[in-house]
Amino acid sequence: MISVTILGAGNVASHLYKVFSKTEQVFVKQWYNRSIGSISTHKNEVEIIDDLLKIKEADVYILAVSDDAVKTLSASLPLENKLVVHTSGSVSLYDIDKKHRRGVFYPIQTFSKTAEIDFSNVPICIEALKSNDYQLLKKLAISIGSPTKKINSDQRRVLHLAAVFVNNFTNQLYRIGHEITESEGAEFDVLKPLIMETAKKVQDFSPYMAQTGPAKRNDKKTIRKHLKSLESEHHKDIYKLLTESIQRTHGRKKL
Repeated sequence: MISVTILGAGNVASHLYKVFSKTEQVFVKQWYNRSIGSISTHKNEVEIIDDLLKIKEADVYILAVSDDAVKTLSASLPLENKLVVHTSGSVSLYDIDKKHRRGVFYPIQTFSKTAEIDFSNVPICIEALKSNDYQLLKKLAISIGSPTKKINSDQRRVLHLAAVFVNNFTNQLYRIGHEITESEGAEFDVLKPLIMETAKKVQDFSPYMAQTGPAKRNDKKTIRKHLKSLESEHHKDIYKLLTESIQRTHGRKKL
């Protein structure tokens, strides 16, 4: 059994605690957060602490905290030569204090506390300086049913950057679509099958091959109608920017 201590109480920490606590191969030894109130509802399930001096021996210490907190928190841990990993896509492995055995346990997924997560659909990107530590982190990921990928810091950095485009920016476009439908009393829910089909399509085709729409077709009449219909100048700017990007990709002449 792998003993784990979780540090942090955000979305990633909460989901990791939830899946680890259901896994026979993993024992969550402690859960630390500097504000103990945010994890107090779990006090009858796991030992919760808000004092690093109370931290106990474990196989893996997972820093599921904000990017800015990784360096300071790892330096504050009263431990040496223990496997300490962070869950960030953009923080360097070397931001973890050198007194530890350093690693990364990066789940590529969007996490919200209220949303259920199936970890069999959550790839875990693993990085470690020592082979034994890599194998332990791989075993930890496999225990929760996650596929694993061995990557280096540069690969993780670009994956995180790409994730911002395909997840965060895409979700903002959903929000704009929601605002546009609401403006005329149309139902955003009608678009949900389209959203699902678009996501499904890139499982089988490259994004380049999957592209459709007026910009790809260079349908200038429709594009002008869309721009005229948009009341928000901000939305117009986004529409123009993305239209131009598609036209550049597919060799179409701009408006």
